[in-house]
Amino acid sequence: MTDTLDDPNMNPAEVAEPLRRAIGERYLTYALSTIMHRALPDARDGLKPVHRRILYAMRELRLASNGGFRKSAKISGDVMGNYHPHGDMAIYDAMARLAQDFNVRYPLVDGQGNFGNIDGDNPAASRYTEARMTAAAEALLEGLNENAVDFRENYDGTLTEPVVLPAAFPNLLANGSSGIAVGMATNIPPHNIEELIGACLHLIKVPDARDETLLNYIPGPDFPTGGVIVEPRENIAEAYRTGRGSFRLRCRYEVEDLGRGQWQVVVTEIPYQVQKSKLIEKIAELIQTKKVPILADVRDESADDIRLILEPRSKNVDPAVLMGMMFRNSDLEVRFSLNMNVLIDGLTPKVCSLKEVLRAFLDHRREVLQRRSQFRLEKIDHRLEVLEGFIIAFLNLDRVIDIIRYDDEPKAALMGEEWGGTHVRAMSEADYVSPLPAKGEGELSEVQAEAILNMRLRSLRRLEEIELVRERDALMEERAALEDLLDSGDLQWARVGEELKETRKAFGRDYPGGARRSQFAEAGVVEEVPLEAMIDREPLTVVCSQMGWIRAMTGHIDLGRELKFKDGDGPRFIFHAETTDRILVFASTGRFYTIQASTLPGGRGMGEPLRLIVDLPNEAEIIAIFIHRPGGRLLVASDAGDGFIVPEDDVLAQTRSGKQVLNVRDGTRALVCKPVSGDHVAVVGENRKVLVFAQEELPEMGRGKGVRLQKYKDGGLSDATTFVLAEGLSWRDPAGRTRTESELSEWLGKRAGSGRMAPRGFPRDNKFN
Repeated sequence: MTDTLDDPNMNPAEVAEPLRRAIGERYLTYALSTIMHRALPDARDGLKPVHRRILYAMRELRLASNGGFRKSAKISGDVMGNYHPHGDMAIYDAMARLAQDFNVRYPLVDGQGNFGNIDGDNPAASRYTEARMTAAAEALLEGLNENAVDFRENYDGTLTEPVVLPAAFPNLLANGSSGIAVGMATNIPPHNIEELIGACLHLIKVPDARDETLLNYIPGPDFPTGGVIVEPRENIAEAYRTGRGSFRLRCRYEVEDLGRGQWQVVVTEIPYQVQKSKLIEKIAELIQTKKVPILADVRDESADDIRLILEPRSKNVDPAVLMGMMFRNSDLEVRFSLNMNVLIDGLTPKVCSLKEVLRAFLDHRREVLQRRSQFRLEKIDHRLEVLEGFIIAFLNLDRVIDIIRYDDEPKAALMGEEWGGTHVRAMSEADYVSPLPAKGEGELSEVQAEAILNMRLRSLRRLEEIELVRERDALMEERAALEDLLDSGDLQWARVGEELKETRKAFGRDYPGGARRSQFAEAGVVEEVPLEAMIDREPLTVVCSQMGWIRAMTGHIDLGRELKFKDGDGPRFIFHAETTDRILVFASTGRFYTIQASTLPGGRGMGEPLRLIVDLPNEAEIIAIFIHRPGGRLLVASDAGDGFIVPEDDVLAQTRSGKQVLNVRDGTRALVCKPVSGDHVAVVGENRKVLVFAQEELPEMGRGKGVRLQKYKDGGLSDATTFVLAEGLSWRDPAGRTRTESELSEWLGKRAGSGRMAPRGFPRDNKFN
């Protein structure tokens, strides 16, 4: 590779650019390109460049809402080749979304074929689908032929494209938008056009209206999939005032009576941007894992409309309680975030309030009105000039005919001739004198001469002069009105208001799907019902094998009964419990896991590995499994001889990953987890020395390493337990008999002492029980 410094044509100043500056400049260029040309919508028409180019390309293809369809591949190909040099799939996906009535409140593309569905299925390939514009899209484009907006060159300079669309309605809020740029994002929900235009008309009348007043016209978003908004009004007002916030959106449901006290919940509308198929999968998972034990089944009976069936496990369950649990555990309730980050005038990204966005739209509409009026004024002036030439020709018809007939250069002759006089001729049975005054001395302009030369012979009929005069008078009257309009701000705002009222009449409540879909309601207070109260209380026996396979056998079986295990496996933990119990699992990592007894696998097979039910690492060993006792306390200790007492309520875990309680590190591991009872603690080390000390010497903590229980020269802790000193310390001898040592003064001491050798008959495995 040749060093660029050796190149004689290379400028050393260009090579010596600092890396920080070079990367900064290039990244800033990329960031600005992403923000302005890809991710953020324009506040004026509510569109990103790709959507704007799709609609403009469809207009160029003459795909009107009342015309024929064209292949989507043709449309996306034209967009890519003429205006948007990016991937055709990205363009087609953007176009397909504009046709999805479950994603867009007022679809801008009328699709024919498979354009996806609310289940989350993708649209068919572009070669199979067809599309055209909708009436709403045509309203966004109205005025492009009248110089309503600026045009710029396309990417290769061969064509032009609009910088922004005229936008007859506030599309930014009507259809919403979402996007992620560099260092910023936007997320705007859809709204109702009738309500938006009502707020715009109020802003025209009261330009300094308060943000809270606009809520009388726009109470909140209006999602295409309906649903119920349960966000308090004050939160909605704050979100619209600051441009940031969120809305709680719930499904719409009804309770269907099945007779004989049976009932089921029918969900008829699901929250916005929730895929129905994934929602059903999530609910099915809740049923399988028994996180909502009062729910028995879910069915999808949807056709063209949404119909999800939720069956309760018992008819005695309160529907409100069931739906309250579903709202907390599934996407039947979601939060839609509001981040009104948009491009003001197409250049400056800014988080705007509702009022600022509406003001940007209204200012744009006023500018469009001014430009269209000025364009019309210029057209009228040109036409008036042509009409004056026609009238002069009629007043001097014979001379005009002679010039055209005999002159070698009639155009130059017409322009050089002096015209004037009054033309009088008979018309039918009455005399008619033209109301035009004498033209006076003057010459025809080039435009007038060209128009006269291009005049058809049939236009020379006798009544044409009257029509010309009538047209001229009408145009003069229209011109005067346009001049008054351009000179008066009040007249301009009045005209903008009239145009908005016409748009409201076209796309308001009488428009198909124009009525409000999302309703408002109070969230209500759903009573917190303990999980145990929703589960039928039934006895069961929990069995966990040496290899960690766990199961729950129905009923309280004999604990000494012989059970089947996998080859090479055997019993380790077995105890009686109930379906309403919570099972605590303590691992050698010092972490506690919580399992609902009702969710344990049944006892017909060998069960399931405990490591699949909770996130138990492969290297971790199960130290203890027992029933949670509310209000109880536990003694936990590591093999290094450190430990403490922890309340049982503090070790309950809310997730599969468990809760770290005893901190172990540097090769140590958790070894002991015993329920606390009595007033003293007994510990025994691997050296068979026993130490007894008062329980009050141990601290009660929620998490930590603990304090030293016993001091060792070699080895570590073997076992620990708590007991009542007056009743003595008990253990089982090798024959299975219980022995009790009542006189313990020889082993009594302070915490962290060495202790004395174990009493005669103490088990050889150094375990108390």
